Amino acid sequence: MSIQLSEALDKLKNNGVRMTPQRHAILSYLLHSLNHPTADEIYKALESKFPNMSVATVYNNLKVFMETGLVRELTYGDSSSRFDADMSEHYHATCVGCGKIVDFEIPAFMDAEMAASKLTNFNVHGHRFEVYGTCPDCTKTRMH
Repeated sequence: MSIQLSEALDKLKNNGVRMTPQRHAILSYLLHSLNHPTADEIYKALESKFPNMSVATVYNNLKVFMETGLVRELTYGDSSSRFDADMSEHYHATCVGCGKIVDFEIPAFMDAEMAASKLTNFNVHGHRFEVYGTCPDCTKTRMH
């Protein structure tokens, strides 16, 4: 994980973002989550601790986290956006069966933006590389 909770809290404070218990819980959940949750999954995971929190509260806080560079939104076709608090350069493999997303790195791809910038004279802002397949759990289920 590229950023710890204390660093994230400092970054929010330095950006003038007031820390509420809900905001703290959402951020902590994201930083400790490996499954790239949707806003609904975050809401369902936290609703017992915060019965007055709405899905809109989750979305609004996710927007704040994205604006401060703590979270990125992963959009894949028509499915719900997923959110990733690991802001390091990495890629995602997505299972077409269950939707699980797994992080991975390819060091040779890390220089792609620099090469693209040199070759095109573009001011490159980012790139996306996605892999789709069937995870081991779904493969196992299909074999039985």
